[in-house]
Amino acid sequence: MSPVPTPIRDRGSYLLFLVPGGLLLVAVVLVPFGMNVGISLTEWSGAGTPEWVGLDNYARLMSDGAFWASFRHNVGLVVAMAILPTLAGLVLAAALFDSVARHFGARTASVLRACVYLPQVLPIAVAGVVWSWILAPRDGALNEALRAVGLDVLARDWLGDPDLALWTVMGVMLWLQVGYPVVVFMAGMRRVDPSLHEAAELDGASWWGRFFHVTVPQIRPEIFVVLLTCTIAALKVFAPIYVLTRGGPGGATNVPSYYSFQNFFEKTRVGYGAAVATVLTALILVLTAVFLRVQDRGER
Repeated sequence: MSPVPTPIRDRGSYLLFLVPGGLLLVAVVLVPFGMNVGISLTEWSGAGTPEWVGLDNYARLMSDGAFWASFRHNVGLVVAMAILPTLAGLVLAAALFDSVARHFGARTASVLRACVYLPQVLPIAVAGVVWSWILAPRDGALNEALRAVGLDVLARDWLGDPDLALWTVMGVMLWLQVGYPVVVFMAGMRRVDPSLHEAAELDGASWWGRFFHVTVPQIRPEIFVVLLTCTIAALKVFAPIYVLTRGGPGGATNVPSYYSFQNFFEKTRVGYGAAVATVLTALILVLTAVFLRVQDRGER
């Protein structure tokens, strides 16, 4: 039987439910973004009348070494906040779902899952301050622990050394981010047909074989969602950089969002900061479109 078509009057009533969300989208996203694009075409200190300069700010960005360096640093954060958490989250979720839940019970697996997810719940300011204490060069917990076991030679100024600062921030972000993929993947694994695992196990497949050839293909939509959302979070990351390093030392951990903030509020180059924010937004939109296109092809 063919489905009964929905009357036009009912369709109109359904559209009314979209009005509040549409108004919020216009007021909170589209209008501020349009204003930001307009400001990026001006030279303005935040006071007085903006001076129209057209695309000069964008032309300056193309030759701004600090701007391109911030994007290179952001690549490292994409690795630490999207790629590595996705890989680690897959393994942890599968271990909790298959092994821990089977041998120790679902409650134990849930408790461990909550422990892994806990950093996501902590306010980023609190987590950042705690990590700054742990990583302090003189009396930080990490260096004190290394000295206590006779590894003084490994003690470092983790956030003050330009060669180490970005790697240290990447480690902290991995700790913060890994709980989110674990929760999403464990939820996705609940919809995988157990008979597929049973059939693979009867055919002699190992745990890793069942993981790669049964579990991973079945939760591909969840993998795409995690990669997309974590990549966007990495590209617009601001609070951890602000709390931990302020973009230092010497710009070694600067990222586009913080570079935009610096130009807005510290250097009072509002038009230039708006141009950085516009480029970053455009990049996120392009990457989102690419992710969705790849996901659509994968599902087909």
